[in-house]
Amino acid sequence: MEDTKLLRSLSDGQWIQDKRGVIITGPTGVDKAFIGCALAHQACRQGHTAQYAQTGRLLQELTLAKGDGRYLKLLAGLARVQVLILDDWGLDLPTAGGRRILLEILDDRYERASTIITSQFPTTDWHTNLGDPTLADAILDRVLHHAYRIELKGDGLRKKPSRLTAKTPELLE
Repeated sequence: MEDTKLLRSLSDGQWIQDKRGVIITGPTGVDKAFIGCALAHQACRQGHTAQYAQTGRLLQELTLAKGDGRYLKLLAGLARVQVLILDDWGLDLPTAGGRRILLEILDDRYERASTIITSQFPTTDWHTNLGDPTLADAILDRVLHHAYRIELKGDGLRKKPSRLTAKTPELLE
């Protein structure tokens, strides 16, 4: 119930004005990304800019961009976006270079823009998952302390049978 109240209060966009983040955690299929995108959509309706990125793919793209000269331009573009969604945080463990890239992204955005992070992992696991204790401290310092947290629970929606796949007694005979 508390998460419902929090979501309603976030819809006014004040969190964006305050340059705060939103962290949405929970098991697979509980619509973490959907909620993050809905918040970003509402932000766009209020005149803000937003961008979605799957975290692992973004780190891969930025790693490649270092080699072809696009890196600083892409980083600058991410810094300008008012609401950045980093989906599937922690799903792919970042390399040493990936951790540094994450730190640069989040450092550029810290107290300047809002970031929405979705993750299957509870925030208590993030430090260990990041690997390097020093970089993990720096990254999480920029993420956790100025963010609203929404912890979703329950079975994933993909696990529930749809009307098309549900077995009915007539089909079993």
